[in-house]
Amino acid sequence: MPGRHRVLSTSRLHPDAEDLLRQTCDYEVAPDERPDTLRRAVVEADALIVRTKLPADIFDHARRLSACVRHGVGLDFVPLEAATRAGIPVANLPSANTQAVVEHVVGSIIVVARGLHALANAFAETGWSSRIGHSGMELQGRTLGVVGCGRIGRGVARAMQAAFGMRVLGFGRELDPAGDIEPTPLDRLFAASDAITLHLPATPETRHIVDARLLGSMKPGAVFINASRGELVDSTALAAALREGRIRGAAVDVFDREPPPGDHPLRTAPNAFLTPHVAGLTDDSARRMSVGAAEESLRILRGERPLSLVNPEVWHAFLRRRQHERTT
Repeated sequence: MPGRHRVLSTSRLHPDAEDLLRQTCDYEVAPDERPDTLRRAVVEADALIVRTKLPADIFDHARRLSACVRHGVGLDFVPLEAATRAGIPVANLPSANTQAVVEHVVGSIIVVARGLHALANAFAETGWSSRIGHSGMELQGRTLGVVGCGRIGRGVARAMQAAFGMRVLGFGRELDPAGDIEPTPLDRLFAASDAITLHLPATPETRHIVDARLLGSMKPGAVFINASRGELVDSTALAAALREGRIRGAAVDVFDREPPPGDHPLRTAPNAFLTPHVAGLTDDSARRMSVGAAEESLRILRGERPLSLVNPEVWHAFLRRRQHERTT
């Protein structure tokens, strides 16, 4: 239909979101997620919904693009500086999968603290005798270290305080010393915590922020959780800590290479509870993220400011450009 906007998604959305887009737009899904495919597919798109990592030069091929919306929170999938240079508004969904990730992390702490992942595997292989010698750590009254105290980190802290009365140490910006999370330097947090969970973005400054030195400072019976970004952790050092029994165990949902290759050091590390980047994926969050991404795309295409605009410096120039296009 002439005049209809074209919306491209890098992969399928929830059916409710696809139905919403089709009401007013021509909606399509990229045939696959390879960089060359995405470069070709974006040429005629007015809006792009991002569910996979974009090539760095994607916006050089997006001659019509007016909106780029991240299906989720993390912006490492989007070359944000390039989008800003091109004057393309970028939005994300900072709260859409918060509860899903909080619940995944809480569950992971319990699983690793009690050794349930290893026990389940042993029970399947050897039967009832697998219970002999099994033990685990109770969490009541112990110390939780939260590295990155945004929505998810604070959500995990509240849940563990409410359920187990845990003391919570926090490393991050703008923590209130009078609040329920005690602001703590990173070194002391790692040394004092019985369970540590990461909730930082992936940036050049945070790459391998968790290294062999920090892992070596952890309590011997502590557990380590990463459902944030794989680049935050030196995977070789974490695998060594697990192999040498220096920590109780680790739950890892994100990897420095995704999917992790067969020879990735964590694939064979003992006491590692590994999941394939699914912390934010539930039936509820999948619908929230897809519908939210569709709604943000439509807002921008209508010339309305999105709810979560991550490069606001482009907005006024974007509106002026749209107005010029309508009058010429």
